[in-house]
Amino acid sequence: MRQNELAPAPGSIRNRKRVGRGVGSGHGTYSCRGSKGQKSRSGGKPHPLFEGGQTPLFKRLPKKRGFTNIFRKEYAIVNLRSLAIFGEGAEVTPQRMVAAGLIKSVKKPIKVLAAGEIHSPLLIRANKFSEMAKKKIEAVGGTAVEIEEGVEKAVGS
Repeated sequence: MRQNELAPAPGSIRNRKRVGRGVGSGHGTYSCRGSKGQKSRSGGKPHPLFEGGQTPLFKRLPKKRGFTNIFRKEYAIVNLRSLAIFGEGAEVTPQRMVAAGLIKSVKKPIKVLAAGEIHSPLLIRANKFSEMAKKKIEAVGGTAVEIEEGVEKAVGS
C-alpha cells in the first residue's frame, strides 16, 4: 500500500450541506432555519445559561456563605480505642504512633479524643487532649503529657 492509495472508509466522508442555493435543492428559502424568530437570525442564539425566561439555575442556588479561617490549626486525630494496642505502662509518643500506623506523619499536631476505652495505664505524649480523654487516661492510672514545640507539661495534676 502506498500513500497515494490511502482513502477514508467508504461512507465516512460526506459532502457538507449547502443551504440557500435555491428551492430545488431542498434547502433553499429558509435554509433549514425554520421561519422567523431569534434562532433564525444570524448570530441569534440565547446565551448558554438562558432557560427560556424562568429563573436560571445559578440564581436559584444559594450564594457562598461564611469564610475560611486562615489561622485554623488542623490536628491529626487519635482516639483512645486505637491506643489500646500499646502494652501496659508503655510510653506513647508521636513517633511511636506513626510507627504503629495510627497517624501518617508528625507534621500535624496530634489531638487525643475520648472515643473508646483504654484498660491499661499509659504515658501519652500529644499536643492536645480532650477533657474526657484526660479523665479516662487518669482513671486507669495513666498520664497525659501535653507537648508543645520542644516544651512538655503534664496535663491535669
